Amino acid sequence: MSRRVVRQSKFRHVFGQPVKADQMYEDIRVSRVTWDSSFCAVNPKFVAIIVESGGGGAFMVLPLAKTGRVDKNHPLVTGHTAPVLDIDWCPHNDNVIASASEDTTVMVWQIPDYVPMRNLTEPIVTLEGHSKRVGIITWHPTARNVLLSAGGDNLLILWNVGTGEMLLTLDDMHGDLIYNVCWNRTGSLLVTTCKDKHVRLIDPRKQQVVAEKVKPHEGARPIRAIFMADGKIFTTGFSKMSERQLALWDLENFEEPVALQEMDTSNGVLLPFYDPDSSIVYLCGKGDSSIRYFEITAEAPYVHYLSTYSSKEPQRGMGFMPKRGLDVSKCEIARFFKLHERKCEPIVMTVPRKSDLFQDDLYPDTPGPEPALEAAEWLAGKDAEPILVSLRDGYVPLKNRELKVTRKNILDNKPPVGPRRSHSTCDANFSRPSLEDLLEEIRSLRQTVQAQEKRISDLENKLCKFTNGTA
Repeated sequence: MSRRVVRQSKFRHVFGQPVKADQMYEDIRVSRVTWDSSFCAVNPKFVAIIVESGGGGAFMVLPLAKTGRVDKNHPLVTGHTAPVLDIDWCPHNDNVIASASEDTTVMVWQIPDYVPMRNLTEPIVTLEGHSKRVGIITWHPTARNVLLSAGGDNLLILWNVGTGEMLLTLDDMHGDLIYNVCWNRTGSLLVTTCKDKHVRLIDPRKQQVVAEKVKPHEGARPIRAIFMADGKIFTTGFSKMSERQLALWDLENFEEPVALQEMDTSNGVLLPFYDPDSSIVYLCGKGDSSIRYFEITAEAPYVHYLSTYSSKEPQRGMGFMPKRGLDVSKCEIARFFKLHERKCEPIVMTVPRKSDLFQDDLYPDTPGPEPALEAAEWLAGKDAEPILVSLRDGYVPLKNRELKVTRKNILDNKPPVGPRRSHSTCDANFSRPSLEDLLEEIRSLRQTVQAQEKRISDLENKLCKFTNGTA
């Protein structure tokens, strides 16, 4: 008898575990809207959850440390006039989040580090351009302030959030409802899935479809597609017999998948979450009570089943923490935020290791919060890899800059009309300060600013301790 060779992989024993009861977020009325988005978005500072709200649409933002029972009067973000369908944190500013709604608008919000006293009702900017509900939003991975939205009008719109302007409108590409949109690693291409059973690869700046696959999965239920780090495309869908499937596609030959696997006959749409650092795809079905995970490799059979995390209760939605928000001291390689009907339960995925040292092989440098490009550079045709940060000492967040929206003033383009002021004798009386005086003033101002920054930081820390102590 030939012995079966076990495939070598450091992720063969990824271990999923829910947190203790006191580390969950209790008493949250999760939204009941029938829409296949994850309903939850997380980053190293906050967890945001779309919730039920009377008259209009709302989502709740909680500091990660504020676990336990959530006060029923906890302030909400309530600017929309109809239910919120999707939310997404900005990858380059942990205090900025975008929301999309049935009211046809996209709103961008600045979330303060402290818990506000009342509802947030004023977004930094409202983006209006869709004629039907907006169900999908996703930030550009490397360019500052670039946001994509997809609506029920079958339109994709790219926005510059910093100016509140439309950058590009991609129409006449989708003949039906768009199910999902995903950027590639550098943000040069998009992959979309649609109700017309097409998967499209789109170059947004050329405004053209560069590759297309009809019926990657034969079934009628929704398809999802995401990019892998090497440019391959991973899809989930249904067979003719309504079995759930996953497939991996190489763009060199888009006709046949390089891997196709049948899974089960459940009818929940599989939401794929991808970690490019470990090359693991996690599949969470809405209504499922499990998370399956697979490792994607460069050699056949390409997609390797690792394990399944199972629990008793079905999930209403799921949030996925960016790598820089994980606890590297505990060998944590992923963290999910599972939504129940009335609570949010973090689930920690770890690779058990005996050593207390930093595990280089588990934590390669990962995309950090610094954008690699400005919106104008990306629009002009420039591409860049994400700027990476090391997690060796755990990620320490920087002080975030505030997002300020600058709207162009048409008067700025025209020089002022009128006679130029001549130098009068009174101007001569003001002597020009010397370079030494200016440098001394700059030094003095810098010291003042640093002292005030330290004071603000101390006060913020005291406030955090106070709020955590009273939680």
